[in-house]
Amino acid sequence: MKLSEKKTLAKKEQILLSAITIVNRRGFDGATMEEIAAELLMTKGSLYYYFKSKSDLMYQCHNLVFSKAMEELKSELVDKDSAEEIIRNMISIHIEFAIEEKETFNMLIEPSHVFSGEQLSRVLEVRKEYTSIFDEAIEKGVASGDFNVGDQVIVRMMIMGAMNWIQQWYQPGGRFSKEDVKKHFGDSIMKLLK
Repeated sequence: MKLSEKKTLAKKEQILLSAITIVNRRGFDGATMEEIAAELLMTKGSLYYYFKSKSDLMYQCHNLVFSKAMEELKSELVDKDSAEEIIRNMISIHIEFAIEEKETFNMLIEPSHVFSGEQLSRVLEVRKEYTSIFDEAIEKGVASGDFNVGDQVIVRMMIMGAMNWIQQWYQPGGRFSKEDVKKHFGDSIMKLLK
């Protein structure tokens, strides 16, 4: 890879990280290309050199966050921990991303609010892949005899629904710390799986 290509990739990542921060602070609708450019001391026109539109930028933000989340989740599946520890760790990872990357994560929950056409199709594929990692972990626990569930898909949907609802009520500095939430959810979900 040429030096100029490396510089372009580094600049794109810098823009994405800044955009994610702004989106998490102001929400998708509140984040503007002007604000993102100003944060980076760029002109709006310069930003369009790297991204065709706000939708393109948000799509790239989504990809960056979810590729990191899926990488962490998949690493749990290859670990030698018990099925219970795998699920507990995956719950912790999901909650961490759901809280710290709240607005970007919301793009996966309600993608049609942000994306359309080919981007929407790809985001829905990512969502399917993301949830399949949880399916695989539950299946692993059922196969080992650690979990006793009827319909694994229904159980996974209950787990994901409960964890995704955290974004609606969790407040930093509120009644529960992030670590408290992870532990309570882990304990409750284990009761559902056993």
